[in-house]
Amino acid sequence: MYVPSIYQPEDRGWLRRIIRRYPLATLITNGDQVPYATHLPVIFSPEDASGTGGPEGATLLGHMNKANSHWDSLSDGAGAQLIFTGPHGYITPTLYRTTPAAPTWNFVSVHVQGKLRLLQSMEETLDVVQLTVAAYEAAHGDGWQMDGSLDYFARIGTAVGGFRFEVESADGMFKLSQEKEPEVRSRVSERFSTADAGPSRDLGQLMREFYLDGDHAA
Repeated sequence: MYVPSIYQPEDRGWLRRIIRRYPLATLITNGDQVPYATHLPVIFSPEDASGTGGPEGATLLGHMNKANSHWDSLSDGAGAQLIFTGPHGYITPTLYRTTPAAPTWNFVSVHVQGKLRLLQSMEETLDVVQLTVAAYEAAHGDGWQMDGSLDYFARIGTAVGGFRFEVESADGMFKLSQEKEPEVRSRVSERFSTADAGPSRDLGQLMREFYLDGDHAA
């Protein structure tokens, strides 16, 4: 991914934050004619879950439906890429209050590259599924307990393929109006923050947090 230096976060921990907050990733691997691409949930492994720096060297856990032809194409140790898409939104030139001006689109995206390690046993795959459920219930759910559904997990487990993803490198594109003056960035983030819902409002909140943290502060 091409990332101009101005859009690279000074704090590499921001890449990890986006992976945690927007964990529905796109797994991309080479295919015979075109790349395979599958959307799937991903979490940090338990040993890496509490890290604060960049994701390099960490292990991510994921799973997919074995009926997906993408699964049949995978091999242990193969190179792969995961793409995490954060919030995004359109910027109208009226927010700049100057002429000439051009519209643009602010967005956040994190790409990680590494190697796939396919899980061979049902126990390992079920462990990934259970860890994923526990992580998402804690972050996004209502505290649902899976104890009463473990037998069900085991029954459907044969249809699920699990993997470990060893992160070797990572890139983050944080296009958040860094090239603009602080007062313009404030207007942009305020415009996004007052959106009804969805990625635009999330983008406004993230912009405020990004600059309050001191990243690219004026």
